[in-house]
Amino acid sequence: MATSYPTLAPFIFKRPWLANMLKPVAKWYGNAAGYRQLGLRADDLIVEENENVIKALKRLPPKEAYDRVYRLRRAFQASATHKLLAKSEWTKPEEDVPYLRPLIDQIHAEDKERAALDSLTIVKSH
Repeated sequence: MATSYPTLAPFIFKRPWLANMLKPVAKWYGNAAGYRQLGLRADDLIVEENENVIKALKRLPPKEAYDRVYRLRRAFQASATHKLLAKSEWTKPEEDVPYLRPLIDQIHAEDKERAALDSLTIVKSH
């Protein structure tokens, strides 16, 4: 998984004791962040002004793109009225799976491969 931002995830996942120690903190932070109370997923919070994110949004299946727009509009409405959604409409942790991040990683890998192929030099030896 190639990322364009610094991450400690590989370091943490290589050490099970550290992952087990940080898992409750991660759960607490996910709930404290408040986006789930607005019905959003973590990938809904990714800023759309990046070229790779725009490409990834174009690659989303139509249903997933519609669901994303619906979640964002519902969250904006709840935020504008200063109310949280009903608890039954909150995003559950098991529903909060990445749907955009894999596409962004794929586009990043394609760009990296394209750059490597563009800088390729062919040497003929006779």
